[in-house]
Amino acid sequence: MSHMKEIALQDLPVNPFEMIGKDWMLITAKKDNQVNTMTASWGGMGVIWHHNVVYVFIRQSRFTKEFVDAADGFSVSFYPADEKRTLSYLGTVSGRDEDKIAKAGYTTAFDGEIPYFEEAKTVLICKKLSKHFLGGDGMLDETIIPNWYSGSDEGNYHEMYIGKIEKVLVKED
Repeated sequence: MSHMKEIALQDLPVNPFEMIGKDWMLITAKKDNQVNTMTASWGGMGVIWHHNVVYVFIRQSRFTKEFVDAADGFSVSFYPADEKRTLSYLGTVSGRDEDKIAKAGYTTAFDGEIPYFEEAKTVLICKKLSKHFLGGDGMLDETIIPNWYSGSDEGNYHEMYIGKIEKVLVKED
């Protein structure tokens, strides 16, 4: 049983620069009967098309991308500082190779078809609105490709997913 409660988005006291860039997040989705997740530190929150949204970036090579592509939605979840080691593990090990969620000791819960983890302190349940390829001619700053997409990452561009925030869940005290 989940120990989360729903709150209104406007009641969420957030600094997205800290939550996403410094504290990191998990992007989680379901494909068929399997759940996969990845750690991310690139993304944001804002408003587009009259919707409150999150936008996240996933490299083409990531296993989680297959799950987000297959699903109608995904969750973005945030954790206490003492979970940083687990988030690091979930960001470096592929779900293709092992059941990293079980190994991390996380408990999967669902809001409808959208998975998240009970260990989170905050969860955003999102409906996928769009995805956009980031690469090639779209890169206007000439330093981006050599700095982020060269060497072993050559051509392994990101796609940006925009998700409408449907629900906000927070850990009950």
